Amino acid sequence: MLDLSLDLVLMLIAAAFAAGFVDSIAGGGGLITVPALMLAGLPPAQALATNKVQGVFGAGAAALSYARRGLVDLRAQTVPALIAFGAAICGALMVSWIPTQVLRYGLPVLLIGIALFFALKPGLNDMDRIRRVSPAVFAATVVPLVGFYDGLLGPGAGAFYMLGFVMLAGYGILKATAHTKLLNFASNLGGLLAFALVGQPLWLLGAAMAVAQIAGAMLGARLAMRIGARIIKPLLVVTSTALALRLIWQLLAST
Repeated sequence: MLDLSLDLVLMLIAAAFAAGFVDSIAGGGGLITVPALMLAGLPPAQALATNKVQGVFGAGAAALSYARRGLVDLRAQTVPALIAFGAAICGALMVSWIPTQVLRYGLPVLLIGIALFFALKPGLNDMDRIRRVSPAVFAATVVPLVGFYDGLLGPGAGAFYMLGFVMLAGYGILKATAHTKLLNFASNLGGLLAFALVGQPLWLLGAAMAVAQIAGAMLGARLAMRIGARIIKPLLVVTSTALALRLIWQLLAST
């Protein structure tokens, strides 16, 4: 582990708690933890790998919290989760083969579009709507595509899962969030396996942050289940917009 001071470790643990809270509701927890890890002195690849360590536990804790309330049938979602897991590994292994810079230019536009959809689309609430595709088709198309992207790049994967569940599966906001967390957990785990080989994560630091991430995720999931779409929608809009702006800033800074 880097020679991190106690103050820095405590800052990272606090960042992990906040990230777990936000991520369990609307995704985008990496907006908090990845910059915090890089500010602490970790190189980008190691920061991303360490972030995956603690992020897996946060997504898993949120998914379990939703499942305990009956919002996710874990047995029925086993196959989609395995597909997301495998697709994320494939995406991570293809990083050196696919021109990811081209994808980065389109991401901010997609994320702003998602933010506008959830902000302006009338009637988006916790009630289920008409399903446009069958669960089998959803698992064979949306899940591997987003899972592959999560392993390849990652930013905004939760928002893409959410959009698919709402627009195609017909889920209400709260149910879509619950299922998103399960698939996020699966694809994060697949990405972690690949990152562990090349990114050299700081396992001890990641474990310490994971404890805080779990606590934040459980608190956030509890709040989301109590309030539902009234908190999920605005937070999703804010995190998607913030992520889009951060990606734009990174693109401008690299030119």
